Amino acid sequence: MNKIATKSKHFLLLGQCLPCLKQNASKIRVRKMVLDTNLNMYFRKDKIYFAHDPNKICKSGDIVLIKELDKKFTTLITHSVEEIVYPLGDVVDPITGKKCVVGKYREQIDEANALYGKKETAFDYDKAPPRGKLEGTKDFTHGVTYIKYHEGEEEQPFGV
Repeated sequence: MNKIATKSKHFLLLGQCLPCLKQNASKIRVRKMVLDTNLNMYFRKDKIYFAHDPNKICKSGDIVLIKELDKKFTTLITHSVEEIVYPLGDVVDPITGKKCVVGKYREQIDEANALYGKKETAFDYDKAPPRGKLEGTKDFTHGVTYIKYHEGEEEQPFGV
């Protein structure tokens, strides 16, 4: 093996956690931009990895770092979850460390509310519960997912 091939096993990949049916594993989508030389444009290409996650620390929608395992567990599970970079919900700007909403910082929204007055129906981020408090009522990312084969009258909240 050459030096590049041996070093490639130590690279970390950044991806988004998807619903997964495997036990002790998480399904991670890693996006890459691939150059089309004919059009001279970049197009996104997704690759799916299964990462070893026995404690199920990452939930659907979380942005996680994964690392390739030295020895594969199975033919599918080739990586392991290193850490959760951004949990789903509160978006944090990686440069400034401030929390964002759509395209503005929360501080900018608070300043605008102080100048023009806050509506009674406006969402208050300071009073909002952290993710995981609403498990079972509105947040179903903790449940075991399964494949929904047909549409029936019974409710299937964890069907994919």
